[in-house]
Amino acid sequence: MANKQSPTEGKILLVDDDPGLLRLLSIRLRAEGYQVEAVESAHKALGALNRFTPDLVITDLRMDKMDGIGLLKELQTRSPGLRVIIVTAHGTIPDAVTATQHGAFGFLTKPIDKDELMSLVDRALKVSGSSEVDKGWASEIITRNQSMKEVMQQAKMVAATDARVLITGESGTGKELLAQAIHKASDRHNKPFVAINCSAMAENLLESELFGHEKGAFTGATRSHDGLFKAAEGGTLMLDEIGDMPMRLQVKLLRVLQESQVRPVGSTEAIDIDVRVISATHRDLQDLMGQGRFREDLYYRLNVVNIKLPTLDDRREDIPLLVAHFLQQIARDSDLERKVYAPEAVEMLVTAEWPGNIRQLYNVVRQNVALSRSPVISGELVQQSLGEHAGKLASFSDARDEFTRNYLSQILQITTGNVSQAARLAKRNRTDFYKLLARHELNPDEFKPR
Repeated sequence: MANKQSPTEGKILLVDDDPGLLRLLSIRLRAEGYQVEAVESAHKALGALNRFTPDLVITDLRMDKMDGIGLLKELQTRSPGLRVIIVTAHGTIPDAVTATQHGAFGFLTKPIDKDELMSLVDRALKVSGSSEVDKGWASEIITRNQSMKEVMQQAKMVAATDARVLITGESGTGKELLAQAIHKASDRHNKPFVAINCSAMAENLLESELFGHEKGAFTGATRSHDGLFKAAEGGTLMLDEIGDMPMRLQVKLLRVLQESQVRPVGSTEAIDIDVRVISATHRDLQDLMGQGRFREDLYYRLNVVNIKLPTLDDRREDIPLLVAHFLQQIARDSDLERKVYAPEAVEMLVTAEWPGNIRQLYNVVRQNVALSRSPVISGELVQQSLGEHAGKLASFSDARDEFTRNYLSQILQITTGNVSQAARLAKRNRTDFYKLLARHELNPDEFKPR
């Protein structure tokens, strides 16, 4: 019998257009304690990803519309680290080669041997990028959002290497938390994690903080200072807002990364260092390179692996989880009774606009806790805190109408107001198309050349 993981780490998605084989594999795998979801096509498998979040996919190679290799490629884009086993009745060497070349974990032929299946499943699950948050290394990252789960899979995989990571995303999305999680999941977790904001201090001070200085190196240097590279020896140094680093220091940083040595200000001797560098920025570094404000060679040194964090507006399903986490955290830190939000107040938080992302959400929750005289935080108090950002999420009906209006406008622009041609492009009859235009108050004459 295979050595199984716990059920939450053993979720398997089966994909095959043969109902009999789906049923047989489902019975075998469930008997071993795995959670199983069975679907009949690649498209249904992709639709099940968000709902089921599998740790392993077992898919037939030969299927209509999208075959197993096509599904494998799509899964590699959507869920990096997710392992895929290919099954086929055509167990030829070329099939196996093609599957493994495209990144399949393993290859099984029909009829499937039970022991071979269980052995391969067991090995695949041991190395699969887990879709569940591992509380040991990412306890501060609260999510059920599929994009964030993919980010966590990437983070877990890159943590096993010593590759440099560039974390990008808007301010307040949790870049430092992700850097800490990567450090905790790495072999360097017992060594220091040190972070510095490159935009928070003057150039000379930043240089001294990063690289250290000798006594007497400049006015006020009354003693030697090791610097953060030395302080992070054996561990991880996070360079936050790397896009704001002055050009002169970019040159010095590049030399440190190339040589794995740091030379303190005022010293003639270089010191060997062993530090993993994780950098982060909310800026577009390629745009800065185009302006001559960021070195291209440094960019490629730092950007070995790029992980982009989604905005809070793109992960609204996480807002109730984050709010509950913040309420518990604030109550624990202040040694007060934990407060709760009224249902309409939570709805306001979920539908609000969050330009400041998670940091802004935390500040709102903290303000609400401080100002609420009742154990239940009211919708009125949330409304005051949100101000102009309240209730910005459109209803389904409004969002659908906006999409339709934009779609119709685009077609009329393409056809320069020719309704017959526009109706053909939209695959609607002319009468129905005129009704759509009238409903959305669009006049074809306004799109014709003047």
